[in-house]
Amino acid sequence: MMSESPRWFKSSYSDNGGACVEVAVNLVASRGVVPVRDSKDPSGPVLGFPAASFAAFVGGVRRGSV
Repeated sequence: MMSESPRWFKSSYSDNGGACVEVAVNLVASRGVVPVRDSKDPSGPVLGFPAASFAAFVGGVRRGSV
């Protein structure tokens, strides 16, 4: 998916028994994408979302509209 290595992290709110996703925002500037993966399966598939779409999703979550 990308040549630059993603630096994965989970939200500090992710203390819900393991049902978490991880994101790698370090690729936004160079690739324009936000990779997302299942934290329970770090070698599994990665979804790459356009940065603007991911930002709109996060904004919706913060507003409570998603």
